[in-house]
This record gives sequence, C-alpha cells and structure tokens, in this order.
Amino acid sequence: MAITAAMVKELREMTGAGMMDCKKALTATEANIEKAVEWLREKGLATAQKKAGRIAAEGICKTVVSDDEKSAVVVEVNAETDFVAKNEKFQNYVAEVASQAIKTAAKTIEEFLDEQWISDAGKTVKEALAAQIAVIGENMNIRRFEKVYEENGFIASYIHMGGKIGVLVDVETDVVNDDIRAMAKNIAMQIAALKPLYVNRSEISEDYIAHEKEILLAQIMNDPKESQKPQKVIDGMINGRINKELKEICLMDQVYVKAEDGKQTVAQYIGEVAKANGAKIAIRKFVRYETGEGIEKKQENFAEEVAKQMGV
Repeated sequence: MAITAAMVKELREMTGAGMMDCKKALTATEANIEKAVEWLREKGLATAQKKAGRIAAEGICKTVVSDDEKSAVVVEVNAETDFVAKNEKFQNYVAEVASQAIKTAAKTIEEFLDEQWISDAGKTVKEALAAQIAVIGENMNIRRFEKVYEENGFIASYIHMGGKIGVLVDVETDVVNDDIRAMAKNIAMQIAALKPLYVNRSEISEDYIAHEKEILLAQIMNDPKESQKPQKVIDGMINGRINKELKEICLMDQVYVKAEDGKQTVAQYIGEVAKANGAKIAIRKFVRYETGEGIEKKQENFAEEVAKQMGV
C-alpha cells in the first residue's frame, strides 16, 4: 500500500513523532496506522497516545443533572467554528438537546436522532437539527451522549471553559451533604484537568498490563546501554515504569491537584472527607467528554480563501 502525505500527517498528530520517523514507521509496518503507532512507541519515539486526543472540532459539551441528583447526562454537539459555539442560539439549542437526552430511552445516537423532538412533536431530533443548521448557517452534529444513574448517592457534574470539557461523577455514599457535594465537584475538576482513563487499577485488564510491558521491554532492548543490564534490573525498571503510568491514568492513584503537600492522592482525599463526615464514599464511575476529541479539524487558509473569492 502506498504511503501518502495524509497518512504521515495523521500518524504525526497521533504520536507527536517527527515526520521522517512517521514515514519510517509506516514503511516498516506496510502502512498500517495502528502498527505504526506501536512501532514508534517501541523505538521510544512516541508517548503512549498522550497526543491522540487533540481537540480537532468546535462546539460545546453540556451536562444536566436531575432534581434528585440520581441521574445525569452529558452531551456533545459540534459546529464548524468557535464563533458559532459561543453564539447564544447554538448554546440554547445544545441545552435543549441535553434536556431531551436526560429523558430519552435511546441507547444509541441513531435511536436518539430518530425519536420525536421534545420541543416540536412534528419533527424528529434529526429534523430539528436540520432546521437549526439552516438558521445558524453552519454544519452541526449531535455527536454523542451518555447517561449515568446512582440510586445510593448522587451524580456530580462539572463544565470547564464554557463547555470545552464536560464531566459526570457517580458518587455512591450513605451521606449527602454540602461537604460531600464539594468533594465530588473537586473530583470532577480533577478529572477534567488530568484526564484519567480508569477509576482504579481493578478496571485495567491483565492483557493491557502485559501489552504495556511488551512495549517497555522493546524500548529497553532498543537502548544499547539499558539492554545490557541484568534481567532482574530490567524487570524492576519495567515494573517501575508501569506503576508510574498507572498512577497517571487511574483516578484514585493520581495526586490530588489541590493537595497542600503535593503528595495526597485522590483516594486519600476522599477518605479524609469520608472520615470527617462519618460517611462511606466510593466513586463508581466517571464520564469525561472533551469537545472535538478525536475529530480531525479542517485546516483553513483564510488568505487563500479571500483571494479565491476575489478572483485573484
């Protein structure tokens, strides 16, 4: 398969590796993007997908929590430009989408788009979206939604930067008061800022750990100095790096961002709040949406566009 400039660009955006390294990776893997990412990681030329989720589209995320705090939803609606995303009409429309999403029985976006629009029984959600596109004058998309329920506690929500990031946190607790609500809000802010992938290590599969160890071993074997070390030392290095990675991707293991000593973990912070309130507290789940995550943004050259329109 021929390697194109677009493929090199995509791999470079995913990994942060240099252009020539990306081309070498694609050549070595017969233009397989996923294998090329692995190749770059093994060579130590890419950082485990840390740059794979760049914001690449405009729009906003919106959360809605029920009055009893037992259920909540987060939605993402995209537009073409940041200008429209900040427009009051667009924001009001997204609020309507979120209000419908918290009541929907739909399990997929396709089902959601086909149901009756809550604000106009004569239209489907898809038809109402088409009408908004005509009014606002830009292409728009209801990209995704997720609902969370918690009977034995409550759901906390947080919106960052006017909708760039939306977070829901499922808190199981036998005590619900202002202190515990404030704790949940702090945890939601932590999730928005540090982007964990899991609540705790028990959610991570053995296959994932084994795969990461293979990558780390390949990196070590590609280093002339480190590869000469005794196997016991190499095993220790791999376990140390795995533990460091897990502390970054597991919410409970992360250092709490507001910790005064810079050492307290999220788990310790929650335990502290639980003890102070005589409560049992567990974070069961979280959802984090970032606007445009994983969508390639169209590159615009406004000088060329103006020249084209003027016939220059």
